[in-house]
Amino acid sequence: MKINLFFLAFLVFSALSSKGQQTTSYQRVYLSGKDAASAVEWDFKVSDGRKAGTWSKLAVPANWELHGFGIYNYGHDHEKPERKLGKEIGEYKHSFDIPKDWKGKTIKIVFAGAMTDTKVKINGQSAGDLHQGGFYEFKYDITSLLKYGTKNLLEVTVAKHSANTSVNNAERESDFWIFGGIYRPVYLEVLPSNHFSRIAVDAQASGKFSALLQLNKPIKSASVEVKITDLKTGQDVKEFTAPLPETASSITADVANVKSWNPEDPNLYEAAFTLLVKGQRIYTKKERIGFRTVELRKNDGIYVNGTKVVFKGVNRHSFYPNTGRALSEANHLEDISLMKDMNMNAVRMSHYPPDERFLTLCDSLGLFVLDEVTGWQASYDTIVGPKLIKETVLRDENHPSVVIWDHGNEGGWNFANEKWFHHWDIQKRPVIYPWLNKNGVDAFHYPTYKAGINRLSNGNNIFMPTEMIHGLYDGGHGANLDDFWTDYMHNPRAAGGFLWALVDEAVVRTDRADSLDADGTNAPDGIVGPYREKEGSYFTIKDIWSPVQIKPMVVNEKYNGQLIIENHYLYTNLENCKIEWELKGISNWKAVTLSSGKQSLANTLPGESSRITLALPQDFAKADWLALSVTDPSGHKINNWTWPIHSANNFSNKKLTAPTEEDPASIAKDSLGEYLVYKANETAVYFRKNSFMLDKVVKGNHEYALGGPLITDGNKLKEVKQEVDQQGNQVIRLAYETYPNAVTWTLFRNGQLKLETSAPGSKTDTADYLGINFSFPEENVKSIRWVGDGPYRVWQNRLRGPKFGVWEKNYNNTITGYNSVGKLAYPEFKGYHANLYAYELVVSQGSFKVYTETPNLFFRLFTPENAPDANNNLKVAFPAGDLSFLYKIPAIGTKFHSAESMGPSSANIKNVGHNGDENDPIVLWFDFD
Repeated sequence: MKINLFFLAFLVFSALSSKGQQTTSYQRVYLSGKDAASAVEWDFKVSDGRKAGTWSKLAVPANWELHGFGIYNYGHDHEKPERKLGKEIGEYKHSFDIPKDWKGKTIKIVFAGAMTDTKVKINGQSAGDLHQGGFYEFKYDITSLLKYGTKNLLEVTVAKHSANTSVNNAERESDFWIFGGIYRPVYLEVLPSNHFSRIAVDAQASGKFSALLQLNKPIKSASVEVKITDLKTGQDVKEFTAPLPETASSITADVANVKSWNPEDPNLYEAAFTLLVKGQRIYTKKERIGFRTVELRKNDGIYVNGTKVVFKGVNRHSFYPNTGRALSEANHLEDISLMKDMNMNAVRMSHYPPDERFLTLCDSLGLFVLDEVTGWQASYDTIVGPKLIKETVLRDENHPSVVIWDHGNEGGWNFANEKWFHHWDIQKRPVIYPWLNKNGVDAFHYPTYKAGINRLSNGNNIFMPTEMIHGLYDGGHGANLDDFWTDYMHNPRAAGGFLWALVDEAVVRTDRADSLDADGTNAPDGIVGPYREKEGSYFTIKDIWSPVQIKPMVVNEKYNGQLIIENHYLYTNLENCKIEWELKGISNWKAVTLSSGKQSLANTLPGESSRITLALPQDFAKADWLALSVTDPSGHKINNWTWPIHSANNFSNKKLTAPTEEDPASIAKDSLGEYLVYKANETAVYFRKNSFMLDKVVKGNHEYALGGPLITDGNKLKEVKQEVDQQGNQVIRLAYETYPNAVTWTLFRNGQLKLETSAPGSKTDTADYLGINFSFPEENVKSIRWVGDGPYRVWQNRLRGPKFGVWEKNYNNTITGYNSVGKLAYPEFKGYHANLYAYELVVSQGSFKVYTETPNLFFRLFTPENAPDANNNLKVAFPAGDLSFLYKIPAIGTKFHSAESMGPSSANIKNVGHNGDENDPIVLWFDFD
């Protein structure tokens, strides 16, 4: 007889348990895999699309499209007559064994999620009513349908689209991928004849403990024994016994000295409920709980354990490109780890309840959860809706991480169904309406900066956008988040917000040679790519939402080591956090650590600041930059900060070498056709005679087609002066009518080439960028290494995140958030980068270095391509040419809004000044290998 491995494990466990105790504990026996990574094959046939009409095998849990069956659809496809709307029906068969000694027990079959109308038969007989709703757990008592001591046949029919119109409107015609199949586990619950049918716990931060206990059938002379254990210490903290009426009872107790649950310190307890009948223990069910209290105080805030909370959150779909909505333990852990690493403390389930395991991990790892009943922009009716609310609450009610219920999304609600949340939820958690201003919470979606009359940050209700700063390709997420967050945190009614969204939801198309498909602009909304590749906004969010902030300060040669630490935690004192400093230097374009130290932070409560002094050595100014990082009490690095100690001018002067006596005594000058050629120390510099623009540089056998600076049309060359200075270096001075009014080239005897362009005057226009540009053939580029902020590119409204240091990356042509095959290469090579000190561009024929003396200079590497479907909000201006050195760069918008409407950091910076101002020219040094 062939026995499922999970079933075998159960038998072994049961045999061992029966020898040591009489009590029967709650047991699961999986008929499918526990998750997508451990799926079990069942017999399967699909009615339409690929592989239609033939019985074969399909892994369970899984979405059948990802295994070569049926038809792919995005939720908007019902609006597109050119796309076939798949309405397949999948049929499953699976045989399983039931031991003889299960007679007398209660056996239930549980489906954690099937899309969407599901009929279940056991041995040819119906297990119960048709279940409708694709994101919910449902179960049937199949005790009377089973054959004991032999094989049993499970037959399941799953219709991808529902016979209920409201289910299709709420779930199947939505802005996300529409899949089919049994995509979450299927298992048996093996229970004694008498057992608890429901255990609902309300454990308050005060230690007040209550539970609603329901029995599956009336029992006389029953009682319950409750044991509460601290899972961190293993110590029992409370034991008591209470009588039970025949069907249901509420019990209460006070538990002393409990440690409350919060996402910064997710203390968990186990509550073991043992059913006693006439004093005999017959059944034990354990619930993992956290003591915490949730309150919505109108016109004030959302409080957890008496602390007003600020949600730093993101919207998360249950999604992975290779498996759709069938996920694994590793998938859940990866997503939670990414959120925690970005210093998020909350996640909104969009737009349906998640896998049970995800909530369990949120409990233990620490995340606030907004648990959502589906309804993208249309609602369930009053027949199906109350059933699905009940299924959501009863499955998720004991998770301490679940602090709010979301009733649908953006109009996807039926107000008549709201009452069922609090009918079932004994904790009476707040019920909110994402997108709506209702029940005391203004959850408006995608506000622009300072939006709303008596709403949001200008209003009187608690405000908490449940979708904000919509990502699309490289727009949104980090762009202007600093503006929004600064504005929001000035208002005591702010409860935070949730970015849209965590992941680019590009699915593997098994019908298109395993290419990736994000359905145009509908699904590439993530902070991370489909395979969780980190985009630049990831690090911006991490920096802005860091629970430890360092007050802005200047670090230079005179720095005294003092800094002010701000505690932005909700619950954590900084006294158990540590700060580590490193003094970094540069050797052969590599970062080296010159010295380091670690010290504890001072006693600093949430919302407070403290001053500390770093124990830096007296000669710290020999280093190039100071790097700091802070770790939380568990040792996880919260964030890091960097400050260059010296100016770009100082750095360049240290790295550049002056001509020596061995260098040529003077510069050779030739006239070759259209060029004036200046030669020094094996370096030949070619200027065009008519424009005096650099055309190329030849060093030995290497030729570099570096052309510039590119002068805008209409900027007339007024005057040219050439001279040899006292050291024998060739100097060419060019005067123009408008910016750059003065351009000076100097070729030194050692072959180094210097360019200086005058600082812009006060009448410079408000172009998106300002500086100088060069042409250079992109096809020759192999890599770059640089000293400055990196490794990610920046926009004017997304400067936080990159850190000062020595960086290196190979050439790539990544279009952020857009790819048809495989993983994306990040960080992107192309685009704007900040705070240049120097770089070396490696090309096929050699390399050349650029140093600058100009502070806060941006540099641009070529022009990144736009995704084919990018809208105008995301099409950012780039200057002519390929390589640029700029005083200012443009901002980027979001999916729904232009940059200009998103906050002050997107404003087009005007150049201002007066005669006599000493402004910084752009000074560049070129050194060719």
